[in-house]
Amino acid sequence: MPLWKAVLLSLYYQATLPLRWWNVRRARAEGRVPLAVLCYHRTADDVATPWTISNRGFARQIRWLRRHFELISLAETQRRIRSGVNRRPALSITFDDGYAENCLHALPLLLGQQIPFTYFVTARNVLEGVPFAHDVGCGHRFPANTAEQLRALVAAGVQLGAHSYNHADLARITDPGQLRLELVDARDRLQAAVGCPIRYFAFPFGQQANLSRQAFDLAAAAGYEAACSAYGGFNLPGQDGFHLQRIAVDASMIRLKNRVTGDPRKRNLPRFAWEPPAGWRASHVAP
Repeated sequence: MPLWKAVLLSLYYQATLPLRWWNVRRARAEGRVPLAVLCYHRTADDVATPWTISNRGFARQIRWLRRHFELISLAETQRRIRSGVNRRPALSITFDDGYAENCLHALPLLLGQQIPFTYFVTARNVLEGVPFAHDVGCGHRFPANTAEQLRALVAAGVQLGAHSYNHADLARITDPGQLRLELVDARDRLQAAVGCPIRYFAFPFGQQANLSRQAFDLAAAAGYEAACSAYGGFNLPGQDGFHLQRIAVDASMIRLKNRVTGDPRKRNLPRFAWEPPAGWRASHVAP
């Protein structure tokens, strides 16, 4: 982020803090404090892409988050959403794609501090060892996680999730067989490789333009317990709990603070229009 933008955002953040505090205080009294889910990608000191954060920067963000939020799992996030009550600022941490560098510093830091997180991986990249197309397009060939690394994460108690088979834009896929490959076969192959159930799905790219009702319907029918977007927005107690909105995170500390404390400009962000099928809520509740 350019310095002038960071300065302006910092001034905006400080000027709107009283409004943010008032909103949280009112939400606490009503038992309706919004729940955030963060989306990280790659941690490495080269900071080679906009979706990479340095290890030092990541540790700094985690320290700040621990001081200001209760850090909870996706399952606990869903439980509070479905209960209709949440009285504390809380958030959940997730990663997308599956970069090998994450295992060097970021994930051991979270595990060492017993901070729950969900790790979404793209099946083809981690099972076949091929670099991510969005990195290759930028001139990089970062290594993906190996199945052995994923099994070690599972053994340490990490919740793995599916992030499609080819990191495809699912909104562009209308062929049922291809959509099933990205949503269902990807999960099944990951489960076979790592030996644990895959309960959660995250849409590649994750913007509203990359989501589709057809993909949501298939995810629900296939038995996923949640499908995650990444276009921003909070999750409110009383919602369905299947579609979890996430906030993408980058290296900017002030942007993180602004987003997770309830930027007044984002309070009425439209939610992707999808409703779970009849009977889904009763039969798909995470433990």
